[in-house]
Amino acid sequence: MYLAEQTWPDLATAEAGPVAFVPLGSTEQHGPHLPLSTDHVIAEGLARAAADRTGFLCTPTVNVGVSDHHRQFHGTMWVSPSSFRDYVEDLTRNLAYHGIDRVVFVNAHGGNEQHLQEVGRRVRADETAFATPWMWDESIPDLVNEVFETNGPHAGPKETSMLLHLAPETVKEGEFENARDGGLQDLASAGHSRHGARVHYDTIDNSANGAFGDPTDASAEKGERIFEAACDELIQLAEWLANQRFSDLMPREHVDAGSATEL
Repeated sequence: MYLAEQTWPDLATAEAGPVAFVPLGSTEQHGPHLPLSTDHVIAEGLARAAADRTGFLCTPTVNVGVSDHHRQFHGTMWVSPSSFRDYVEDLTRNLAYHGIDRVVFVNAHGGNEQHLQEVGRRVRADETAFATPWMWDESIPDLVNEVFETNGPHAGPKETSMLLHLAPETVKEGEFENARDGGLQDLASAGHSRHGARVHYDTIDNSANGAFGDPTDASAEKGERIFEAACDELIQLAEWLANQRFSDLMPREHVDAGSATEL
């Protein structure tokens, strides 16, 4: 059930269950072949499909995230990490006010991940809700590695395939070779680490056109395959959360040393 398409009386009588999907992405460069909407299109596609198949609630999408590392590329939008965390926390507390106490952050942008984890800690600490970030490609790592030879972390074949499946009209297939040749195919060769320290912060430091991986390896068929596999993982997570007692998801009591036993 997509929240924004309902009337309030419909929502007042709906039996949507205790779980909500909150899709989050970014509006940022994705090489010369993919639109700036790539991440939030993927996040919303997965969240709405999972909501349709489970009956759980899906909120509107958070389209702008923590993306300042892409700022040198035209059109990229971003908010500060603190603004992002506070906004998502308020949104989560809003859901809890309406009776939704388990939230899955359906995330498709790596820059958001650590901040979503922090939001989850905050709302769990005062027992408002249990919220957890979920990253689609991290839910199916073996399949991604099987399907793509050089999957790339950003604007590579996995994201390109997802867009070919979800929004093919937004993909510039004639730019695939340019994205590959003008970007960075092998992240291990980037030289982003020196003597154990990370020595880069921005995408432009490693990729001239913002792409990583080889999008010529992408196809709509591969996109459908990984989309369905990731959606299945998301559904299983949501159903597991729905079946847990809320108290079991909350922080445990202080350890009693007298009754502690070895694990």
